[in-house]
Amino acid sequence: MSVKTDKLLSILKLQPVVPVLVIDDAATAVPLARALVAGGLKAIEITLRTPAALEAIRAVAAEVEGAVAGAGTILNAAQFEEAVKAGSELIVSPGTTQELIEVANDHEVPLLPGAATASEVMGLREEGYNVMKFFPAEQAGGAGYLKALSSPLAGTLFCPTGGISLANARDYLSLPNVICVGGSWVAPKDLVAKGDWAGITKLAAEAFALRG
Repeated sequence: MSVKTDKLLSILKLQPVVPVLVIDDAATAVPLARALVAGGLKAIEITLRTPAALEAIRAVAAEVEGAVAGAGTILNAAQFEEAVKAGSELIVSPGTTQELIEVANDHEVPLLPGAATASEVMGLREEGYNVMKFFPAEQAGGAGYLKALSSPLAGTLFCPTGGISLANARDYLSLPNVICVGGSWVAPKDLVAKGDWAGITKLAAEAFALRG
Protein backbone atom coordinates (compact mmCIF):
# COMPACT_ATOMS: atom_id res chain seq x y z
CA MET A 1 0.00 0.00 0.00
CA SER A 2 2.86 2.42 0.74
CA VAL A 3 4.02 2.50 -2.90
CA LYS A 4 0.49 3.26 -4.09
CA THR A 5 0.07 5.87 -1.36
CA ASP A 6 3.23 7.58 -2.54
CA LYS A 7 1.93 7.51 -6.10
CA LEU A 8 -1.40 8.96 -4.98
CA LEU A 9 0.28 11.72 -2.99
CA SER A 10 2.55 12.61 -5.90
CA ILE A 11 -0.57 13.23 -8.01
CA LEU A 12 -2.55 15.15 -5.40
CA LYS A 13 0.44 17.34 -4.55
CA LEU A 14 0.66 18.60 -8.11
CA GLN A 15 -1.87 21.36 -7.43
CA PRO A 16 -4.22 22.73 -4.77
CA VAL A 17 -7.35 22.07 -6.84
CA VAL A 18 -8.27 18.95 -8.82
CA PRO A 19 -10.83 19.79 -11.52
CA VAL A 20 -13.91 17.53 -11.34
CA LEU A 21 -15.31 17.30 -14.85
CA VAL A 22 -18.63 16.07 -16.24
CA ILE A 23 -17.99 15.73 -19.98
CA ASP A 24 -21.00 15.38 -22.24
CA ASP A 25 -19.12 15.58 -25.55
CA ALA A 26 -15.84 13.66 -25.77
CA ALA A 27 -14.66 16.08 -28.49
CA THR A 28 -14.27 18.78 -25.84
CA ALA A 29 -12.08 16.64 -23.58
CA VAL A 30 -8.69 17.33 -25.18
CA PRO A 31 -8.98 21.13 -25.58
CA LEU A 32 -10.50 21.36 -22.09
CA ALA A 33 -7.69 19.34 -20.54
CA ARG A 34 -5.07 21.36 -22.41
CA ALA A 35 -6.62 24.57 -21.10
CA LEU A 36 -6.54 23.26 -17.53
CA VAL A 37 -2.93 22.06 -17.85
CA ALA A 38 -1.94 25.46 -19.27
CA GLY A 39 -3.32 27.02 -16.10
CA GLY A 40 -1.32 24.65 -13.90
CA LEU A 41 -3.94 21.99 -13.16
CA LYS A 42 -2.41 18.77 -14.47
CA ALA A 43 -4.36 16.17 -12.49
CA ILE A 44 -7.89 15.96 -13.86
CA GLU A 45 -10.84 13.90 -12.62
CA ILE A 46 -13.29 12.94 -15.35
CA THR A 47 -16.42 11.56 -13.74
CA LEU A 48 -18.16 8.48 -15.11
CA ARG A 49 -21.52 10.22 -15.12
CA THR A 50 -21.93 10.41 -18.90
CA PRO A 51 -21.63 8.00 -21.83
CA ALA A 52 -18.71 10.10 -23.12
CA ALA A 53 -16.57 9.72 -20.01
CA LEU A 54 -14.43 6.71 -20.94
CA GLU A 55 -13.76 8.05 -24.43
CA ALA A 56 -12.80 11.39 -22.86
CA ILE A 57 -10.35 9.68 -20.48
CA ARG A 58 -8.78 7.76 -23.38
CA ALA A 59 -8.34 10.96 -25.38
CA VAL A 60 -6.83 12.95 -22.52
CA ALA A 61 -4.48 10.13 -21.54
CA ALA A 62 -3.28 9.73 -25.11
CA GLU A 63 -3.19 13.29 -26.40
CA VAL A 64 -2.67 15.84 -23.63
CA GLU A 65 0.97 16.27 -22.67
CA GLY A 66 1.45 16.82 -18.96
CA ALA A 67 -2.07 15.75 -18.00
CA VAL A 68 -2.75 13.09 -15.39
CA ALA A 69 -6.10 11.59 -16.36
CA GLY A 70 -8.18 10.37 -13.47
CA ALA A 71 -11.62 8.79 -13.30
CA GLY A 72 -14.26 9.77 -10.75
CA THR A 73 -17.61 8.50 -9.55
CA ILE A 74 -16.28 4.94 -9.69
CA LEU A 75 -18.94 2.82 -7.97
CA ASN A 76 -17.93 -0.78 -8.61
CA ALA A 77 -15.19 -3.14 -9.78
CA ALA A 78 -16.34 -3.14 -13.42
CA GLN A 79 -16.05 0.65 -13.65
CA PHE A 80 -12.66 0.51 -11.94
CA GLU A 81 -11.41 -1.96 -14.56
CA GLU A 82 -12.86 0.08 -17.46
CA ALA A 83 -11.30 3.29 -16.20
CA VAL A 84 -7.86 1.72 -15.81
CA LYS A 85 -8.11 0.22 -19.30
CA ALA A 86 -8.99 3.67 -20.66
CA GLY A 87 -5.77 5.10 -19.25
CA SER A 88 -6.74 6.47 -15.84
CA GLU A 89 -3.82 7.05 -13.51
CA LEU A 90 -6.08 7.81 -10.54
CA ILE A 91 -9.39 6.30 -9.46
CA VAL A 92 -11.76 8.35 -7.29
CA SER A 93 -14.88 7.07 -5.55
CA PRO A 94 -17.59 9.03 -3.68
CA GLY A 95 -17.71 6.28 -1.05
CA THR A 96 -16.16 2.90 -0.37
CA THR A 97 -17.22 -0.72 -0.62
CA GLN A 98 -15.35 -3.95 0.00
CA GLU A 99 -15.65 -4.68 -3.72
CA LEU A 100 -13.77 -1.48 -4.58
CA ILE A 101 -11.08 -2.16 -2.02
CA GLU A 102 -10.55 -5.66 -3.38
CA VAL A 103 -10.28 -4.56 -7.01
CA ALA A 104 -7.96 -1.73 -6.00
CA ASN A 105 -5.69 -4.26 -4.32
CA ASP A 106 -5.28 -5.96 -7.71
CA HIS A 107 -4.09 -2.82 -9.51
CA GLU A 108 -1.13 -0.46 -9.35
CA VAL A 109 -3.40 2.50 -10.11
CA PRO A 110 -4.15 4.19 -6.77
CA LEU A 111 -7.65 4.58 -5.35
CA LEU A 112 -8.80 7.75 -3.59
CA PRO A 113 -11.71 6.30 -1.59
CA GLY A 114 -14.56 8.42 -0.31
CA ALA A 115 -15.46 8.88 3.35
CA ALA A 116 -17.85 11.22 5.14
CA THR A 117 -17.81 10.07 8.78
CA ALA A 118 -15.24 9.25 11.43
CA SER A 119 -16.30 5.60 11.35
CA GLU A 120 -15.76 5.40 7.58
CA VAL A 121 -12.34 6.98 7.96
CA MET A 122 -11.43 4.47 10.67
CA GLY A 123 -12.60 1.60 8.50
CA LEU A 124 -10.42 2.77 5.62
CA ARG A 125 -7.44 3.19 7.91
CA GLU A 126 -7.85 -0.45 8.91
CA GLU A 127 -7.61 -1.31 5.19
CA GLY A 128 -4.34 0.61 4.92
CA TYR A 129 -5.65 3.88 3.49
CA ASN A 130 -4.60 7.20 4.97
CA VAL A 131 -5.46 9.48 2.02
CA MET A 132 -9.17 9.87 1.28
CA LYS A 133 -11.78 11.94 -0.50
CA PHE A 134 -14.10 13.79 1.90
CA PHE A 135 -17.47 13.90 0.14
CA PRO A 136 -19.84 15.68 -0.01
CA ALA A 137 -17.66 18.20 1.79
CA GLU A 138 -19.95 21.15 2.44
CA GLN A 139 -23.04 19.02 3.07
CA ALA A 140 -21.15 16.65 5.40
CA GLY A 141 -19.94 19.37 7.74
CA GLY A 142 -17.47 21.47 5.79
CA ALA A 143 -14.09 22.73 6.85
CA GLY A 144 -15.11 22.88 10.51
CA TYR A 145 -15.90 19.18 10.52
CA LEU A 146 -12.56 18.28 8.92
CA LYS A 147 -10.73 20.47 11.39
CA ALA A 148 -12.41 18.57 14.23
CA LEU A 149 -11.17 15.27 12.74
CA SER A 150 -7.56 16.42 12.43
CA SER A 151 -6.60 15.63 16.03
CA PRO A 152 -8.37 12.31 16.78
CA LEU A 153 -7.61 10.98 13.29
CA ALA A 154 -4.12 12.46 12.95
CA GLY A 155 -2.15 11.12 10.02
CA THR A 156 -5.16 11.03 7.69
CA LEU A 157 -5.16 13.36 4.69
CA PHE A 158 -8.22 14.45 2.73
CA CYS A 159 -9.20 15.83 -0.66
CA PRO A 160 -12.56 17.49 0.13
CA THR A 161 -14.98 17.67 -2.80
CA GLY A 162 -18.56 18.87 -3.06
CA GLY A 163 -19.77 22.43 -2.77
CA ILE A 164 -16.27 23.89 -2.90
CA SER A 165 -15.59 27.06 -4.86
CA LEU A 166 -12.97 29.76 -5.16
CA ALA A 167 -14.76 31.55 -2.30
CA ASN A 168 -14.33 28.78 0.30
CA ALA A 169 -11.42 26.71 -1.02
CA ARG A 170 -8.90 28.43 1.26
CA ASP A 171 -10.96 27.44 4.32
CA TYR A 172 -10.13 23.83 3.47
CA LEU A 173 -6.61 24.30 2.13
CA SER A 174 -5.55 26.00 5.36
CA LEU A 175 -6.27 22.82 7.35
CA PRO A 176 -3.36 20.53 8.26
CA ASN A 177 -5.22 17.41 7.12
CA VAL A 178 -6.17 18.71 3.65
CA ILE A 179 -3.81 18.01 0.76
CA CYS A 180 -5.95 19.52 -2.00
CA VAL A 181 -9.60 20.09 -2.89
CA GLY A 182 -11.78 18.94 -5.78
CA GLY A 183 -13.89 21.46 -7.65
CA SER A 184 -15.94 21.90 -10.78
CA TRP A 185 -15.88 25.69 -10.83
CA VAL A 186 -12.68 25.78 -12.92
CA ALA A 187 -14.54 24.35 -15.93
CA PRO A 188 -18.04 25.85 -15.97
CA LYS A 189 -20.42 24.40 -18.52
CA ASP A 190 -21.04 27.72 -20.25
CA LEU A 191 -17.35 28.26 -21.00
CA VAL A 192 -16.97 24.67 -22.20
CA ALA A 193 -20.02 25.05 -24.46
CA LYS A 194 -18.56 28.23 -25.99
CA GLY A 195 -15.11 26.70 -26.33
CA ASP A 196 -13.68 29.52 -24.24
CA TRP A 197 -10.47 27.69 -23.44
CA ALA A 198 -8.61 30.90 -22.57
CA GLY A 199 -11.27 31.67 -19.97
CA ILE A 200 -10.85 28.19 -18.46
CA THR A 201 -7.06 28.59 -18.40
CA LYS A 202 -7.56 31.83 -16.45
CA LEU A 203 -9.82 30.09 -13.92
CA ALA A 204 -7.31 27.25 -13.63
CA ALA A 205 -4.48 29.70 -12.98
CA GLU A 206 -6.53 31.39 -10.24
CA ALA A 207 -7.13 28.00 -8.66
CA PHE A 208 -3.47 27.04 -8.92
CA ALA A 209 -2.54 30.30 -7.17
CA LEU A 210 -4.46 29.13 -4.07
CA ARG A 211 -1.35 27.15 -3.16
CA GLY A 212 0.39 30.34 -2.17
